[in-house]
Amino acid sequence: MQLHPTADTTALDYWLNWRFLLCAIWVLAPTVISLIFIWKYELSLNVNPESDGREDCQKRSWLLYFDKAWRPCVRTINPICLATFRVFALVLLTAVIVADFVVHGSDMFYYYTQWTFALTTIYFWFGSVLSIYGCYRYNKANNGVSKMQMDVEQGLLESLISTDYMNGVKIVNSIDYKGILAVPEIAGQCGYLFQILFQMAAGAVMLTDSVYWFVIFPFLTLKNYEFNFFTVVTHSLNAVMLLGDASLNSLRFPWFRIFYFVVWTGVYVIFQWIVHACKSFWWPYPFLDLSSIYAPVWYLLVALLHIPCYGIFALLVRLKQYVLWRWFPQS
Repeated sequence: MQLHPTADTTALDYWLNWRFLLCAIWVLAPTVISLIFIWKYELSLNVNPESDGREDCQKRSWLLYFDKAWRPCVRTINPICLATFRVFALVLLTAVIVADFVVHGSDMFYYYTQWTFALTTIYFWFGSVLSIYGCYRYNKANNGVSKMQMDVEQGLLESLISTDYMNGVKIVNSIDYKGILAVPEIAGQCGYLFQILFQMAAGAVMLTDSVYWFVIFPFLTLKNYEFNFFTVVTHSLNAVMLLGDASLNSLRFPWFRIFYFVVWTGVYVIFQWIVHACKSFWWPYPFLDLSSIYAPVWYLLVALLHIPCYGIFALLVRLKQYVLWRWFPQS
């Protein structure tokens, strides 16, 4: 959708006007506010001042994030199932984005759609690695439990052994076996970043696909517009794969992480402004063109769309949790 520029975007009068001032407020204000809230919430998220120690609490938080990153939402589902789905999704998304790059070249990355598609692909790269590593740890922990139980049957004193459950994994505590799943801190940090990517991609995918199918596509009047296989796939496959993963995973979905989604969109728009200030060429989306008198209205509407797009995905996650609570109370 390469639109011919309606004005010289490198000229000063294109930027020094009331339209750009309003658009800059709609973009920069939410982005700055989001960064402030991210700093505020994330700084104290993993620390409980009433705990025995800040460092111990941090380690337990990393372990929790790692556990949520690869464990399915239902205990009876083997983690290998989630890992298999993520690898399958990764292969599909990677094949599409590589093929799209071969056909359309680097110009494809001028579009927010391809930014979001790439973000979703990175999410599944992380997810595949964490799931495979989590399955390895899961099987190792279960094998350790079986070995300890065999030792009990051979005559070890039961007073030295107790059984506990940690995040659904049966752990045997003894003098030599402390019942702590040995997980490197970097794995927990990757799990934490993985959850952020999940929520960021969720909002971006909903925004991309909903704007295209409900705003751009029905009212598209461009001549010689290329509506092809990649157009359909890049505006649907990422949503299907992400919703499938959301139905299986046990990741949390706190509302405050909408700020990452806002920052993601803000960075994209600022990137477009910088590129067009240096070179006058087509806008990837017609509502980004600042020469239109309706530009501030479009920018404001797209900014407001972030709330329902993120909210719909959050509602779906809550609905899944409610169904699990009713049908699988032990999960």
